[in-house]
Amino acid sequence: MKTDLTELRIRHMRHLRRSARVTTAQWRRKIVYWTAAVLVGVVAVGFASAADTAAALRTRLIAWDPWIMLALTPAGLALSTWLTRTWFRGAQGSGIPQTIAALHLENFTIVDRLLSLRIAFGKIMLTTLGLLAGASIGREGPTVQVGAAIMHAFGRWLNLSTVSVRRGLILAGGASGVSAAFNTPLGGIVFAIEELSHSFEQRTSGTMLTGVILSGVTAIALVGNYTYFGHTDVVVPIGISWIAVLTCGILGGISGGVFSAILIRTSQGLPGALGQFVVRRPIAFAALCGVVLAILGVASGGITYGTGYIQARQIIAGQTSYPASFFILKYIATIVSYCSGIPGGLFAPSLAIGAGIGGWVAQFLPHTTPGAVVLLGTVAYFSAVVQAPLTASVIVMEMSDNQQVTLALLATSFLAYGVSRMICSRSLYSALAEKFLSVVEHAPPPAETPASGSGSGALPAPAASERA
Repeated sequence: MKTDLTELRIRHMRHLRRSARVTTAQWRRKIVYWTAAVLVGVVAVGFASAADTAAALRTRLIAWDPWIMLALTPAGLALSTWLTRTWFRGAQGSGIPQTIAALHLENFTIVDRLLSLRIAFGKIMLTTLGLLAGASIGREGPTVQVGAAIMHAFGRWLNLSTVSVRRGLILAGGASGVSAAFNTPLGGIVFAIEELSHSFEQRTSGTMLTGVILSGVTAIALVGNYTYFGHTDVVVPIGISWIAVLTCGILGGISGGVFSAILIRTSQGLPGALGQFVVRRPIAFAALCGVVLAILGVASGGITYGTGYIQARQIIAGQTSYPASFFILKYIATIVSYCSGIPGGLFAPSLAIGAGIGGWVAQFLPHTTPGAVVLLGTVAYFSAVVQAPLTASVIVMEMSDNQQVTLALLATSFLAYGVSRMICSRSLYSALAEKFLSVVEHAPPPAETPASGSGSGALPAPAASERA
């Protein structure tokens, strides 16, 4: 009897020790996750600061001599393209297609290269260079890839082997990047569900939710509880004011759908002699795109350069108005910037173009508050481009700190989404991710890849077929 009791005590002690070890391992893993999420927030704030510094420097250069951009922009885009092709393969474009591709790749050796910290560093550096040079790009899309890379690196450090857990970390990193970049935690969660994962399998992931919250809190702790576009009190009461919903939804849907169709088409290669020129002389082509951007910038007085954030905020706040030429030229500048193949995102330029459309439409709709029409134009175009209506509605609502227009935002966003789908049946980011996957999966193995000094292995250079 005494022997039986002793054995029971021994078994019980062994069970307690095993439980303690499991609990300790779980808490250690959680602490690592939380540390990674906080780091995403810190890096996102640093990235934003670097982008703002580059924009301020560009503004001072333009004030000194606007014509200097005719040299700075082509040189900046050519340098960015050269660095991308030689040192930072996989950093091209917005970063969202790469993140989506990483969620579907079975070969994690390729994922490790695609979401390496070196690529994340290159993404930040080259996007900042592009903003200094005057390209019409944003930092929010690149922050998604950077966030995913940081979380993935911590997952590798933990030596995780479970595919679902590693993909969960990538998803959490991308969502955390959106949350920290815009200070829109709810938008980050919706974006991860609607755009990145395209499923609800991981919508209750504690890792993703915790990561979004921690990265957002970190950004707030560092820069304050700001709103991207400030605070607006505009409303869109049901009635005649909803003409603005129909107008913005249709116009935003058409323009955004055409934009997506153009980028998807150019990602497959440009036709004729121009296409051959792009393949053979990609750096020269990037410089040529820089010349076009500089001409657009000089002709517009500099308002087409950069993210367009200042112009969008001014339009939404009613501080100034821009002619229709603003969003038209910004539209063209964004297409040219993406065709050049440099790293940079779509979010900020799309918001600026949408605000320009809304500001132009507002003058024809006296029965609706101008600020409300601007918000509707913003959400319409943004939704049409990314074809993620819930994400667009939530992000614009959080960025403007206005829940009173939620119903109108949702209605406009879904209308624009429907119109955009009739023009472009494929989601832009999904189409670009599929193209990126096809290129990566058919690339030669690392041993057969020509050396470039980048150590990028199986990741191909950003050829014409994957520039966007």
